[in-house]
Amino acid sequence: MGVSLSKGQSVSLVKGGGGGTLTKVRMGLGWDAMKKKGLFGGLKTQSIDLDASCLLFDSGNALVDQVWFRQLRSTDGAVVHTGDNVTGAGEGDDESIIVDLVGLSLNVRTLVFVVNSFTGQSFAQIENAYCRLVDETNGAELARFDLSGSGPHTAQVMAKLTRDQQGWTMTAIGTQASGRTFRDLLPAVATHL
Repeated sequence: MGVSLSKGQSVSLVKGGGGGTLTKVRMGLGWDAMKKKGLFGGLKTQSIDLDASCLLFDSGNALVDQVWFRQLRSTDGAVVHTGDNVTGAGEGDDESIIVDLVGLSLNVRTLVFVVNSFTGQSFAQIENAYCRLVDETNGAELARFDLSGSGPHTAQVMAKLTRDQQGWTMTAIGTQASGRTFRDLLPAVATHL
């Protein structure tokens, strides 16, 4: 059973009951484009291209790698983007980023997940948007963060995973930002490292 997170809340990713730590997780992003009124009063479906990205930082908060629709795999191969969904159509997760926590380079201390509207539409035109963390070994949803507060922003810093001596912790961030790619979001991300 998953945990619903609000902005700023954290959840430890160490398995309870002596189960050890998680080894492989998937961050899923889902959304639907709001229907808008057509020429003759009917509802028309629009396509909105949201992009999920994972930014990898070292202990000095320097960006050491990134995974996004133009680079689907991290240099160490531990973070993999499953592909770009340019419409939000379909059920379930529209984009996923799979992270092999054991395979990550030891210098990686923080992973930050961001989402941006590549086509520039604001989040006011998006509904049912969420990010979630899933244990890839058994499919269990560990945490879910609803990307509420739709408005004129075109991006959001969703969540981060932080490594310490005990394992990994997920923190829901939910900070609104503007930008079409992860590069535009680096100043907003920096405030959460």
